[in-house]
Amino acid sequence: MFVIGSGAKHLEDEMRQLGAEIIEVELRKFPDGEKYVRVMGSGSEATVVSSTFYPQDERILELLLIGDALRERGFEKLRAVVPYFAYSRQDRVVKEGEPVSVRAVMRALGLYYDELYVVDIHNPRTLSYFPGKAINVSPARAIAEYFGEKLGEGLVLAPDKGALGRAKAVAELLGVEYSHFEKRRISPTEVEMRPVEVDVRGKNVLIVDDIISTGGTMIKASSILRKLGAGRIFVGVTHGVFAEGAIERVSKAVDELAVTNTIPTPVSRISIVPEIVGLQSARE
Repeated sequence: MFVIGSGAKHLEDEMRQLGAEIIEVELRKFPDGEKYVRVMGSGSEATVVSSTFYPQDERILELLLIGDALRERGFEKLRAVVPYFAYSRQDRVVKEGEPVSVRAVMRALGLYYDELYVVDIHNPRTLSYFPGKAINVSPARAIAEYFGEKLGEGLVLAPDKGALGRAKAVAELLGVEYSHFEKRRISPTEVEMRPVEVDVRGKNVLIVDDIISTGGTMIKASSILRKLGAGRIFVGVTHGVFAEGAIERVSKAVDELAVTNTIPTPVSRISIVPEIVGLQSARE
């Protein structure tokens, strides 16, 4: 059985269409702004689904309150599915006195939840901070299915070496080449980007990554690919954390921009709902 938090209300209709059994939960605020949660069903196991996009802190607290409410109702095993996990990029101390924020959030969730499932977390190694079972769910199938026919015999690129695994996963499903962009500093103020060991001339290209915010890297990559003679250029990203105006800027630079629906945006055209519902089926 699933419980849908406020960060996954945009996924609820599709989840129902795919046969998900959903426990109703009342979510509202008191006049002073404090959150109110009431679980309307009962059982022994439940999977709580909610992304933690803006307002991040409120949605994280809501996950904790739902977990407490379910435990109070007698649920013995709880799973949290957090398609977009806020604070995932704050995964190390840069300046003395800082927290490892993703660790703090995972440890807090571990007070209530036995298992944690995250879609394409920024740094998979951070899942070790969760005290129970933690799984990184790949969106590769969904991205490959969406872009497959459009890409044709093209290739898949990662914007940097760190994202190469994502490009590889999508490319192998499509049976095409993959590589990444290499960045080389040529002056104190200028960085050169270039695809590594692949010829893009006349080929369609799909650039994949986990998060897109300002879109600056994608715009630069697209400009380089155009100069190298690439065909159509697509951008497929898991989490659309868009800064103001980023969707318009990137959309003008490429032939198509599409992200998954871990966060609701105007370009959330790729659904990860089958992966979420499939988690339940895999356990049955």
